[in-house]
Amino acid sequence: MPANRPSMVWNRPVNLTDDDLVLEPTSGSEEPPAWAVVVDGERVGTIALRDEGGHTTSVRWNTGSGDHALWTASRALRLVVDHAFDERGFTRIEARVPVERIDDIRAASIGGLRREGIVRGAGDDPDRALLARLAGDPPSTSREGFIALLNAGLPTKRIIAQGLLRDENGRVLLCRLTYKREWDLPGGVIEVGEAPSAGLVRELHEELGVTVTVGELLTVNWLPAWRGWDDACVFLFDLGRVDATFADQMDLQPTEIVGVEWCDPDAVREHAAAAAVELLAAVGAGDLPGYREAPLAPE
Repeated sequence: MPANRPSMVWNRPVNLTDDDLVLEPTSGSEEPPAWAVVVDGERVGTIALRDEGGHTTSVRWNTGSGDHALWTASRALRLVVDHAFDERGFTRIEARVPVERIDDIRAASIGGLRREGIVRGAGDDPDRALLARLAGDPPSTSREGFIALLNAGLPTKRIIAQGLLRDENGRVLLCRLTYKREWDLPGGVIEVGEAPSAGLVRELHEELGVTVTVGELLTVNWLPAWRGWDDACVFLFDLGRVDATFADQMDLQPTEIVGVEWCDPDAVREHAAAAAVELLAAVGAGDLPGYREAPLAPE
Protein backbone atom coordinates (compact mmCIF):
# COMPACT_ATOMS: atom_id res chain seq x y z
CA MET A 1 0.00 0.00 0.00
CA PRO A 2 1.37 3.50 -0.77
CA ALA A 3 3.13 5.28 2.07
CA ASN A 4 0.66 8.19 1.82
CA ARG A 5 -2.39 5.92 2.17
CA PRO A 6 -5.49 7.57 3.71
CA SER A 7 -5.96 6.69 7.37
CA MET A 8 -8.34 3.80 8.06
CA VAL A 9 -8.68 2.68 4.41
CA TRP A 10 -7.82 -1.00 4.25
CA ASN A 11 -7.48 -3.83 1.77
CA ARG A 12 -9.18 -7.02 2.86
CA PRO A 13 -6.83 -9.09 5.06
CA VAL A 14 -5.34 -12.26 3.64
CA ASN A 15 -4.44 -15.59 5.19
CA LEU A 16 -1.04 -15.58 6.89
CA THR A 17 0.62 -18.93 7.57
CA ASP A 18 3.52 -20.40 9.53
CA ASP A 19 3.52 -24.19 9.24
CA ASP A 20 0.58 -25.41 11.39
CA LEU A 21 -0.42 -21.87 12.42
CA VAL A 22 -2.82 -19.95 10.18
CA LEU A 23 -4.21 -16.45 10.62
CA GLU A 24 -7.66 -16.38 9.00
CA PRO A 25 -9.22 -12.93 8.28
CA THR A 26 -12.26 -11.93 10.34
CA SER A 27 -12.60 -8.31 9.16
CA GLY A 28 -13.68 -6.78 5.86
CA SER A 29 -12.00 -4.35 3.50
CA GLU A 30 -13.37 -1.26 5.28
CA GLU A 31 -12.14 -2.32 8.72
CA PRO A 32 -8.71 -2.59 10.36
CA PRO A 33 -7.37 -6.09 9.67
CA ALA A 34 -8.15 -8.79 12.21
CA TRP A 35 -7.52 -12.53 12.16
CA ALA A 36 -8.53 -15.67 13.97
CA VAL A 37 -5.48 -17.58 15.20
CA VAL A 38 -5.85 -21.20 14.11
CA VAL A 39 -3.45 -24.02 15.07
CA ASP A 40 -3.90 -27.48 13.55
CA GLY A 41 -7.37 -26.47 12.43
CA GLU A 42 -8.49 -25.30 15.90
CA ARG A 43 -9.22 -21.64 16.62
CA VAL A 44 -7.17 -20.64 19.69
CA GLY A 45 -7.38 -16.85 19.70
CA THR A 46 -7.43 -13.58 17.80
CA ILE A 47 -5.01 -10.88 16.68
CA ALA A 48 -5.72 -7.48 15.12
CA LEU A 49 -4.13 -4.25 13.93
CA ARG A 50 -5.35 -0.72 14.57
CA ASP A 51 -4.33 2.46 12.76
CA GLU A 52 -2.74 4.93 15.18
CA GLY A 53 -2.23 7.66 12.58
CA GLY A 54 0.71 8.49 10.38
CA HIS A 55 2.70 5.34 9.69
CA THR A 56 2.11 3.70 13.08
CA THR A 57 -0.14 0.75 13.82
CA SER A 58 -0.79 -1.06 17.07
CA VAL A 59 -1.38 -4.75 17.55
CA ARG A 60 -3.61 -6.56 20.05
CA TRP A 61 -4.02 -10.28 20.57
CA ASN A 62 -5.57 -12.90 22.81
CA THR A 63 -4.30 -16.46 22.68
CA GLY A 64 -5.17 -17.51 26.22
CA SER A 65 -2.54 -18.45 28.80
CA GLY A 66 0.19 -21.02 29.33
CA ASP A 67 3.38 -22.01 27.50
CA HIS A 68 1.62 -22.97 24.27
CA ALA A 69 -0.26 -19.66 24.25
CA LEU A 70 3.00 -17.73 24.63
CA TRP A 71 4.63 -19.40 21.64
CA THR A 72 1.44 -19.21 19.60
CA ALA A 73 1.19 -15.47 20.28
CA SER A 74 4.85 -14.85 19.39
CA ARG A 75 4.48 -16.71 16.08
CA ALA A 76 1.28 -14.84 15.22
CA LEU A 77 2.96 -11.55 16.08
CA ARG A 78 5.88 -12.27 13.74
CA LEU A 79 3.46 -12.89 10.89
CA VAL A 80 1.44 -9.73 11.58
CA VAL A 81 4.52 -7.55 12.05
CA ASP A 82 5.99 -8.65 8.73
CA HIS A 83 2.59 -8.15 7.05
CA ALA A 84 2.21 -4.63 8.50
CA PHE A 85 5.60 -3.59 7.18
CA ASP A 86 5.76 -5.45 3.88
CA GLU A 87 2.16 -5.26 2.68
CA ARG A 88 0.57 -2.28 4.41
CA GLY A 89 3.30 0.34 4.39
CA PHE A 90 3.58 0.94 8.13
CA THR A 91 6.97 1.87 9.56
CA ARG A 92 6.22 1.37 13.27
CA ILE A 93 4.16 -1.28 15.03
CA GLU A 94 3.60 -1.14 18.76
CA ALA A 95 1.84 -3.01 21.57
CA ARG A 96 0.70 -1.73 24.96
CA VAL A 97 0.39 -4.66 27.34
CA PRO A 98 -0.81 -4.46 30.98
CA VAL A 99 2.27 -4.96 33.13
CA GLU A 100 0.75 -7.91 34.98
CA ARG A 101 0.43 -9.87 31.72
CA ILE A 102 3.98 -11.17 31.87
CA ASP A 103 3.48 -13.92 29.27
CA ASP A 104 2.08 -11.45 26.73
CA ILE A 105 5.04 -9.13 27.31
CA ARG A 106 7.38 -12.07 26.74
CA ALA A 107 5.45 -13.06 23.62
CA ALA A 108 5.81 -9.55 22.21
CA SER A 109 9.57 -9.64 22.83
CA ILE A 110 9.94 -13.07 21.25
CA GLY A 111 7.81 -11.79 18.38
CA GLY A 112 10.37 -9.07 17.69
CA LEU A 113 9.07 -6.02 19.57
CA ARG A 114 11.51 -4.11 21.78
CA ARG A 115 10.56 -2.84 25.20
CA GLU A 116 10.51 0.95 25.26
CA GLY A 117 9.10 1.78 28.69
CA ILE A 118 5.96 1.96 30.80
CA VAL A 119 2.82 3.93 29.91
CA ARG A 120 1.12 4.88 33.17
CA GLY A 121 -2.59 4.24 33.51
CA ALA A 122 -5.06 6.68 35.04
CA GLY A 123 -7.84 5.57 37.39
CA ASP A 124 -8.62 1.89 36.89
CA ASP A 125 -6.61 1.70 33.69
CA PRO A 126 -3.50 -0.43 34.38
CA ASP A 127 0.07 0.58 33.71
CA ARG A 128 1.14 -0.87 30.38
CA ALA A 129 4.46 -2.00 28.97
CA LEU A 130 5.16 -0.26 25.66
CA LEU A 131 6.86 -2.46 23.07
CA ALA A 132 7.51 -1.54 19.47
CA ARG A 133 9.32 -2.47 16.29
CA LEU A 134 10.46 -0.21 13.45
CA ALA A 135 10.60 -1.26 9.81
CA GLY A 136 14.35 -0.56 9.78
CA ASP A 137 15.20 -2.66 12.85
CA PRO A 138 17.54 -5.58 12.17
CA PRO A 139 15.81 -8.98 11.98
CA SER A 140 15.21 -10.41 15.43
CA THR A 141 16.78 -13.66 14.22
CA SER A 142 20.08 -11.89 13.48
CA ARG A 143 22.81 -11.44 16.08
CA GLU A 144 22.40 -7.65 16.08
CA GLY A 145 18.62 -7.86 16.35
CA PHE A 146 18.68 -10.51 19.09
CA ILE A 147 21.10 -8.47 21.21
CA ALA A 148 18.96 -5.35 20.74
CA LEU A 149 15.85 -7.22 21.92
CA LEU A 150 17.61 -8.63 24.98
CA ASN A 151 19.24 -5.32 25.87
CA ALA A 152 15.91 -3.47 25.69
CA GLY A 153 14.28 -5.93 28.09
CA LEU A 154 17.03 -6.33 30.68
CA PRO A 155 16.58 -4.62 34.05
CA THR A 156 18.57 -1.48 34.78
CA LYS A 157 20.08 -0.39 38.09
CA ARG A 158 20.38 3.22 39.15
CA ILE A 159 24.00 4.19 39.89
CA ILE A 160 24.94 7.10 42.14
CA ALA A 161 28.47 8.39 42.70
CA GLN A 162 29.23 10.30 45.90
CA GLY A 163 32.42 11.79 47.28
CA LEU A 164 33.82 11.82 50.80
CA LEU A 165 35.51 15.22 51.10
CA ARG A 166 36.96 16.24 54.48
CA ASP A 167 38.50 19.41 55.80
CA GLU A 168 41.66 19.78 57.87
CA ASN A 169 39.68 18.99 61.04
CA GLY A 170 38.17 15.80 59.65
CA ARG A 171 34.70 17.26 59.11
CA VAL A 172 32.71 15.90 56.18
CA LEU A 173 31.17 18.09 53.48
CA LEU A 174 27.40 17.70 53.17
CA CYS A 175 25.03 19.44 50.78
CA ARG A 176 21.73 21.04 51.73
CA LEU A 177 19.33 20.13 48.93
CA THR A 178 16.27 21.79 47.43
CA TYR A 179 14.30 18.54 46.99
CA LYS A 180 14.63 16.90 50.42
CA ARG A 181 15.07 18.12 53.95
CA GLU A 182 17.99 15.84 54.81
CA TRP A 183 21.54 16.77 53.92
CA ASP A 184 23.58 14.40 51.78
CA LEU A 185 27.06 13.74 50.45
CA PRO A 186 28.03 15.58 47.26
CA GLY A 187 27.49 13.69 44.01
CA GLY A 188 24.61 12.47 41.93
CA VAL A 189 23.13 9.99 39.48
CA ILE A 190 25.41 8.65 36.75
CA GLU A 191 24.32 9.01 33.13
CA VAL A 192 23.97 6.04 30.79
CA GLY A 193 27.39 5.08 29.44
CA GLU A 194 29.22 7.25 31.99
CA ALA A 195 31.84 5.90 34.39
CA PRO A 196 31.00 6.52 38.07
CA SER A 197 34.24 8.40 38.72
CA ALA A 198 33.72 10.64 35.68
CA GLY A 199 30.11 11.20 36.71
CA LEU A 200 31.22 12.34 40.15
CA VAL A 201 33.61 14.88 38.62
CA ARG A 202 30.80 16.13 36.37
CA GLU A 203 28.24 16.36 39.17
CA LEU A 204 30.54 18.37 41.45
CA HIS A 205 31.46 20.68 38.61
CA GLU A 206 27.80 21.22 37.69
CA GLU A 207 26.39 21.53 41.21
CA LEU A 208 29.26 22.99 43.23
CA GLY A 209 31.33 24.68 40.54
CA VAL A 210 34.57 22.93 41.57
CA THR A 211 36.90 20.42 39.94
CA VAL A 212 37.98 17.50 42.11
CA THR A 213 40.45 14.66 41.81
CA VAL A 214 38.73 11.35 42.50
CA GLY A 215 40.68 9.02 44.75
CA GLU A 216 40.14 5.37 45.62
CA LEU A 217 36.78 3.68 45.73
CA LEU A 218 35.88 3.27 49.39
CA THR A 219 32.83 1.03 48.98
CA VAL A 220 29.78 0.21 46.88
CA ASN A 221 26.70 0.75 49.04
CA TRP A 222 23.38 -0.76 47.91
CA LEU A 223 20.36 1.32 48.91
CA PRO A 224 16.91 -0.30 49.13
CA ALA A 225 13.92 1.57 47.68
CA TRP A 226 12.96 4.55 49.84
CA ARG A 227 10.28 7.25 49.78
CA GLY A 228 9.29 6.63 46.17
CA TRP A 229 12.88 6.33 44.94
CA ASP A 230 13.89 3.03 43.32
CA ASP A 231 16.80 1.07 44.77
CA ALA A 232 20.29 2.13 43.75
CA CYS A 233 23.99 1.35 44.10
CA VAL A 234 26.15 4.14 45.51
CA PHE A 235 29.83 4.28 44.57
CA LEU A 236 31.57 6.17 47.39
CA PHE A 237 34.93 7.68 46.40
CA ASP A 238 37.57 9.34 48.56
CA LEU A 239 38.07 12.99 47.56
CA GLY A 240 40.82 13.60 50.12
CA ARG A 241 41.23 16.55 52.46
CA VAL A 242 41.11 20.27 51.74
CA ASP A 243 41.20 23.48 53.72
CA ALA A 244 37.75 24.46 54.95
CA THR A 245 37.97 27.63 52.87
CA PHE A 246 37.63 25.41 49.78
CA ALA A 247 33.86 25.65 50.25
CA ASP A 248 34.02 29.44 49.92
CA GLN A 249 34.96 29.21 46.24
CA MET A 250 32.01 26.98 45.36
CA ASP A 251 29.45 28.27 42.85
CA LEU A 252 26.28 26.43 43.85
CA GLN A 253 23.63 25.38 41.37
CA PRO A 254 20.49 26.98 42.91
CA THR A 255 17.99 24.52 41.43
CA GLU A 256 19.46 21.67 43.51
CA ILE A 257 21.87 23.00 46.14
CA VAL A 258 20.80 25.37 48.92
CA GLY A 259 24.17 25.34 50.66
CA VAL A 260 27.10 23.23 51.86
CA GLU A 261 28.21 22.50 55.41
CA TRP A 262 31.28 20.99 57.06
CA CYS A 263 29.86 18.48 59.55
CA ASP A 264 31.29 16.68 62.54
CA PRO A 265 29.70 13.35 63.60
CA ASP A 266 27.06 15.07 65.75
CA ALA A 267 25.99 17.33 62.86
CA VAL A 268 25.92 14.33 60.49
CA ARG A 269 23.58 12.45 62.86
CA GLU A 270 21.36 15.51 63.25
CA HIS A 271 21.02 16.58 59.62
CA ALA A 272 22.10 13.88 57.17
CA ALA A 273 19.89 11.42 55.32
CA ALA A 274 19.58 8.10 57.16
CA ALA A 275 21.61 6.23 54.54
CA ALA A 276 24.41 8.79 54.77
CA VAL A 277 24.38 8.64 58.58
CA GLU A 278 24.68 4.85 58.51
CA LEU A 279 27.38 4.91 55.83
CA LEU A 280 29.50 7.59 57.50
CA ALA A 281 29.24 5.75 60.83
CA ALA A 282 30.73 2.70 59.10
CA VAL A 283 33.48 4.90 57.61
CA GLY A 284 34.28 6.26 61.05
CA ALA A 285 34.38 2.80 62.57
CA GLY A 286 36.73 1.56 59.89
CA ASP A 287 34.21 -1.19 59.09
CA LEU A 288 33.94 -0.62 55.36
CA PRO A 289 34.00 -3.69 53.07
CA GLY A 290 34.26 -3.33 49.32
CA TYR A 291 30.54 -4.00 49.02
CA ARG A 292 27.81 -3.46 51.60
CA GLU A 293 24.01 -3.28 51.80
CA ALA A 294 22.41 -0.40 53.65
CA PRO A 295 19.49 -1.21 55.95
CA LEU A 296 16.04 0.05 55.03
CA ALA A 297 15.85 3.70 56.13
CA PRO A 298 12.84 4.91 58.12
CA GLU A 299 10.18 6.77 56.12
